[in-house]
Amino acid sequence: HPSNVQIEPGRAAFVKATLKPRKIIWFGAKEQRPYTLSVQRSGANPLPVEGTYLQRGFLPRWLATFFGVFLALGITFTMLWIAYKPNVSSGATERVAAAGSTLAPSAEPSRPLVSAPPEQPKEPTPAPAGGGESEKPSGGGDTGAPPPDTSGSSGGSGSSGTSGGSGGGGGSPAKPKPKPAEAAGQLIIGQGSNRCVDVTGGEDGVGRDGTRLQIRDCKRTPNQKWQFLGDGTVRSLGMCMDVAWGSKDDGAAIQLARCSGNPAQTFVLSTQGDLVNPQANKCVDAVDNGTGNGTKLQLWTCAGTPNQKWRVQD
Repeated sequence: HPSNVQIEPGRAAFVKATLKPRKIIWFGAKEQRPYTLSVQRSGANPLPVEGTYLQRGFLPRWLATFFGVFLALGITFTMLWIAYKPNVSSGATERVAAAGSTLAPSAEPSRPLVSAPPEQPKEPTPAPAGGGESEKPSGGGDTGAPPPDTSGSSGGSGSSGTSGGSGGGGGSPAKPKPKPAEAAGQLIIGQGSNRCVDVTGGEDGVGRDGTRLQIRDCKRTPNQKWQFLGDGTVRSLGMCMDVAWGSKDDGAAIQLARCSGNPAQTFVLSTQGDLVNPQANKCVDAVDNGTGNGTKLQLWTCAGTPNQKWRVQD
């Protein structure tokens, strides 16, 4: 470029040409490349003119160095980030939830009183058969002599011995059956109903997991005897008073369940007569203010009503 140049005869001219390299050098040092320029006069053969040109890189060398260093730093940072394992530790401590209720008493629940077993009656000693003949008159041991013979004494002695023997054999009293020991524990009596907390269907003395509690006429049966233990549980028939499913909602059933240490099995009898579950901060309640036999027990917000008041009795 330009492709055509007009030069007068006998004259010389300089032509500025632009060369386009076939390959671009993006990075790197300068390079010298050869080129050939064909000059042709009108009506004459082309005249090749050879030369070299200097080709520089498209981007400066310092930029390539910068990109290389930046890439190396990025790779190093990524590897360190992946390999680094921070030591994570928690300074949190367990916080014991306070019951925080004015209804719960500060005093410990009273310990259950265990009644002593009744004294077994002594078995009477039966009289030996023929006791009439074996008895000796008082004072007879001093002489050792037999009693004086009187008329009819042999007949009288024989008859009296027979009657004495028969009387001794038939007069021995039958052995009385010992009364079973009364179950340990106390009665929990409702103020509004004057009836006892009772395990439904537990008259046979066998506790069944999930049995609903109710109020019933006090009969001092094992399923009406309760023990307030130091761990906060209230037990009967070898099981614990329990809020069904550990619920904190009003209307949750009060039942008998296997002792597990769950907070739903902790109850405190306050000095005001409220039987409180500290986890829910609610009271044991007779359903619908009921006072009749068979009224079930539930968990309910403490309101101070008679169906939520209880007392213990030995």
